[in-house]
Amino acid sequence: MIERFYREHEIHLAAAFLLFYREHEIHLAAAFLLYGSGDFHHLTALRVRRIPGAIVLVSFDNHPDWDVRPPKWACGGWVNRALEIPNVRRVSIWGCGNFECWWPHQIFGNRRAERTGRLEVHPWADDRPEKDRQRPGAILRDDWRERFQQFVNDLARENVYITIDLDCLRMEEAVTNWESGRFTVVDLQWALAKLRESCRIIGGDICGAYSPPHYARRKQRFAAEFDHPKIQTPALDEIRAINFAALTQLWPALAK
Repeated sequence: MIERFYREHEIHLAAAFLLFYREHEIHLAAAFLLYGSGDFHHLTALRVRRIPGAIVLVSFDNHPDWDVRPPKWACGGWVNRALEIPNVRRVSIWGCGNFECWWPHQIFGNRRAERTGRLEVHPWADDRPEKDRQRPGAILRDDWRERFQQFVNDLARENVYITIDLDCLRMEEAVTNWESGRFTVVDLQWALAKLRESCRIIGGDICGAYSPPHYARRKQRFAAEFDHPKIQTPALDEIRAINFAALTQLWPALAK
């Protein structure tokens, strides 16, 4: 039923999204951008379209956002839109902690791009069986920095665009509308510093801060509540304080 809803509204969703981007293009074209809910992470794919020359897209996200099912323009599949852009040479996603990277849910992911090497997904495997830890790209708390350093070494002097979804952080350090990840703010500061040492960071964005849900239609509410996890959140004032603390540490590391 959900997929039927998405298919019926695919054209309208894409048209509305592209219209929104055109209306706000001047602001959205900034080299570094801070915007709200991770439900709009697909704005990154449109921003990357404007960048001339070959780039590597590095994403820190608790979700791979590689779903090949409709809708095409949505947060759950935006990585595929980025991969359609000729100048995006490679996409590397770090810190996925949810179920989408594992059997059977991975059948809905863009495995073809992963097999060709244009897409790399690095999910946490600490709580997975030993055989899952052999998955290409799987990382552990004990070795992820070593693996990331190897990745950065291979990127020497590349042009890099970085996108951060705050849901990649532990729940103590960021409140979002989705499941929380396992990175700490210090982890991301370290990773950003390593990228800056070896690469040219030409742009980036941060999204994912909690946004109270508001719906214009009942179908919209149904689709959103079906898709989103049921999570308990603190009071709004506490949410703002937690997320502001994370942003004040991450933004200078990304946009300096």
